[in-house]
Amino acid sequence: MRGTRVEIRPAALRHNARRAVELAGEAQVFAMVKANGYGHGLLLAAEAIHESVSGLGVAVLEEARALRENGITLPILVAEGFFDDKELQDAERLSLEVVVHSLWQVALLLANPCPVRIWLKVNTGMNRLGLRPDEALEAAARLSEVGNAPVGVMSHFACADVEHDRHSEKQLLLAGTIAEQLQLPLSASNSAALLRYPRARAQQVRPGIMLYGSSPFDWQTAAELGLQVSHRFSARLIAINVVETGESVGYGATWTATEPRQIGVVAVGYGDGYPRHAPSGTPVAVNGVVTTLVGRVSMDMITIDVTGLSASVGDEVELWGDVVDVDDVARACGTISYELFCQITQRPERTIV
Repeated sequence: MRGTRVEIRPAALRHNARRAVELAGEAQVFAMVKANGYGHGLLLAAEAIHESVSGLGVAVLEEARALRENGITLPILVAEGFFDDKELQDAERLSLEVVVHSLWQVALLLANPCPVRIWLKVNTGMNRLGLRPDEALEAAARLSEVGNAPVGVMSHFACADVEHDRHSEKQLLLAGTIAEQLQLPLSASNSAALLRYPRARAQQVRPGIMLYGSSPFDWQTAAELGLQVSHRFSARLIAINVVETGESVGYGATWTATEPRQIGVVAVGYGDGYPRHAPSGTPVAVNGVVTTLVGRVSMDMITIDVTGLSASVGDEVELWGDVVDVDDVARACGTISYELFCQITQRPERTIV
């Protein structure tokens, strides 16, 4: 009855996956469905796109196990690999592909040889996870001696989504050199690199955010990239108040009316996953007409300017989706769409369209 809901569109997920496959050319597409399918639902996302792609990518083994237990038979890549020998054994039992990114994982494999498919991650400048190039070459040699030869080389771009990117070409050259030396396929491209750098597609790509209808770029919209909206967040107006000149709205009185305004109260807040740090001016849409947030976000409510709009209690307010681009909301909040998708709580009703 509160009317706060998230609408998920599997057909849009399928469309976006096919767009990734189209761009990838001869490269395999391993679609990232980690973090509960970027907030869309792990199994829902996997089932929507599994017929279009070569494999799926998750962050941790628990996500892969859930997919296997629900009948997903595609190859699954575990990006953070294994954390102990039990997970290593589980990876073999579940027929998973695992990333080896640290020397302690190499040591664990050497002590517990296991016929599991290994992707060797090389740190080419991200300086997060990955072996240094000399470490990667040595690890590959030692693992081959115990029957755990890597099946591929992996890296990750730091700045492929940055307009004036000065890093990706160097990273690609270094990763490609390691892959050539080991005579192994290369996987490096995320959504941004897949969309932007044809040479970086190599033998495997790992798109994420583009599958969920969001652009990785500040200078191009998802629609301009040929992507469809897969996640729509909406709520209802539950009150409309007149605020006089000089009166303030919300906690901290951070917004003050400079003239009489009509202020709508919307049944959504950070308890539902709407970002608490969204500032006044963040876009929303009432009955398809764009307006803005005013005042601070509360746990269960936000307040918006409905002055001059045809608005009534019970009307729908789109927080992001078809009219309000999720990337515009993310920019207003100083974050990215990934976070907005992932932080939606269990309280809003979820509908599958």
